[in-house]
Amino acid sequence: MNKTQIALLITAIVSLTLVGIALYFQLEEDMLPCPLCIIQRYAFILLAIGSLIGVIPKDSCRKIGCAIGLYASISGASVALHHLYVTAHPEVSCGIDPVQRVINELPFANWFPALFSAWGVCGTYYDPILGLSMPQWSFIWFALFTVVLLSVLFKAKSVDKKG
Repeated sequence: MNKTQIALLITAIVSLTLVGIALYFQLEEDMLPCPLCIIQRYAFILLAIGSLIGVIPKDSCRKIGCAIGLYASISGASVALHHLYVTAHPEVSCGIDPVQRVINELPFANWFPALFSAWGVCGTYYDPILGLSMPQWSFIWFALFTVVLLSVLFKAKSVDKKG
């Protein structure tokens, strides 16, 4: 396994671990996920899937996997930024709105309601975790994964040109 594959595998593992951590806070600490939280969970899972596709030792798989992962990480970062805006302006709260209904009617919400159903309100304040809110942590991780995926993509390109 080369460094690119290891980076992608670690990205997938960390992404899924973050979803597990979110589930822990939901079930054990009563931090109910809002629609924006659930969208970020989908983004982390799609990021993991893309990264796992990229681990396949074939150049086209690496490119496709990185593209999927980049789409997920950039989308997730955008949702996290919007979430930060909503938490800074509680009057904008996403609350019970059409987005929540759509999220809760998706097949995954029916199959795995504990993981994919939105029950909370986006403007709800929860105590920070190690000094940062959940959307801040999400944004940081999505930004980090974006950098990792871009470096994997461009590093592999430069290796391809040399080889």
